Amino acid sequence: MTPARPLTALTFDLDDTLWDNGQVMVHTENGHYAWLDEALTTWHAPRLDTLGRFSERFPITAYQQRRGELAARHPLRRGDFTWIREQSLYELLTEYGLSNEESRRWATAAMDEFMTLRHRLTPYPEVESLLESLGADFRLAAVTNGNVDLTRLPLARHFPVRIAAGEMHAPKPDARPFLAALSRLMATPSQAMHVGDSWAEDVLPAQRLGMRVAWIDKRDEGLPSPLPGVHRLGHVRELPALLASLEEDGR
Repeated sequence: MTPARPLTALTFDLDDTLWDNGQVMVHTENGHYAWLDEALTTWHAPRLDTLGRFSERFPITAYQQRRGELAARHPLRRGDFTWIREQSLYELLTEYGLSNEESRRWATAAMDEFMTLRHRLTPYPEVESLLESLGADFRLAAVTNGNVDLTRLPLARHFPVRIAAGEMHAPKPDARPFLAALSRLMATPSQAMHVGDSWAEDVLPAQRLGMRVAWIDKRDEGLPSPLPGVHRLGHVRELPALLASLEEDGR
């Protein structure tokens, strides 16, 4: 068997790979919508009897439904979550009775609050030192479908290459964000490993390209099917041991 080419690059998913994103998004989803409701209530108190309270006319479930409808109407932008959210808010606010200018201003303000809350996250304790160590031996890239702005986090210094797949209108499992990262890392697929938690959006597309994959199976689901080059880990902290094992075995 021909030995695999040595790894020179690592690409990382972010949400639920380098931090637990579940509670972050619950807090962010509810928090920015509650902020908008309170701010609107204070701002247009004289018109409240006429317009009613925003959250009563448009509960958060209406906002979530509108995002799904908007993504269906604009399939090319379905992965651009920031645009989907802001445009959905804009549409709801105009239906609520605000002018186009007022609706745009408040939708933008609500998304500013969303992004503030979105970045109140805590990477796993091991992540900082892990990336510091790996960066000495590999070129690193972040490849994410999420709308986290990595430059707002201290971890940004570890990722000279950052690919926001939704903003390029090609969310994973599309191959293009992986290929964009590989190009900027100056690595072929066989020289790179992708690290991520989603079987459908991380493992399968990276493996099809010929990358090796470290699947973070945080729910302990087990491999759905054996795939060459795919390695199951319970936590990203186990990655250095995997890399050392592959180097020792020449794989």
